[in-house]
Amino acid sequence: MKNYWIALVILIGTCLMSCNREDLATSTSTEEAAEVMTLSAARVAVAADSVTKQKCKGKLTAVDISTLPSAITTYIQQTYPTATIKLAASDEKGNLIVGITVDNKPKALLFTAAGVFVQELSHYQKKAKLTEVALADLPTSITTYITAHYAGATLEKAGKNADGVYFVAIKSGNSIKVLRFDASGTFVEELAKEARPKKRH
Repeated sequence: MKNYWIALVILIGTCLMSCNREDLATSTSTEEAAEVMTLSAARVAVAADSVTKQKCKGKLTAVDISTLPSAITTYIQQTYPTATIKLAASDEKGNLIVGITVDNKPKALLFTAAGVFVQELSHYQKKAKLTEVALADLPTSITTYITAHYAGATLEKAGKNADGVYFVAIKSGNSIKVLRFDASGTFVEELAKEARPKKRH
């Protein structure tokens, strides 16, 4: 009888550990989806900003934030001491755009190739900041599109910017994809996979 109770305790403990691991995996997946979705929206906001269009030339290319010139990181540390660098990109002339968050508010700064500050992107915050949308509240056109074109995918996170543009993170297999839809819920594009940024102050 004693062995029976020991076996039962072990079985219950194993079940609880398994459930906790599943909860942790779900939480991690959701957190990653939220971060990748936010980063994707930020990159779209950089490209769409009026300053980028006026001052930068050609397609923007992602830059590893650990390789940013010290002049840029020093400027950010001195001007925005609580900022976290979230992304960086360069244009064909070598100009650098750096996305940061300051007190959870997104900002993007334009620098020359030499690391000299030029100006803040004027409309970046409006387009980069997302308001969470409950998955159940997504327009039917969005969920129908995802069901039809991403069979088996699960909805992870959704948000929309000030223009009403939707960003939806889905999990397909082991990968997170971010889809962009316009304000009416019409599919625009699947965004390129974004690496989760390394935290750097």
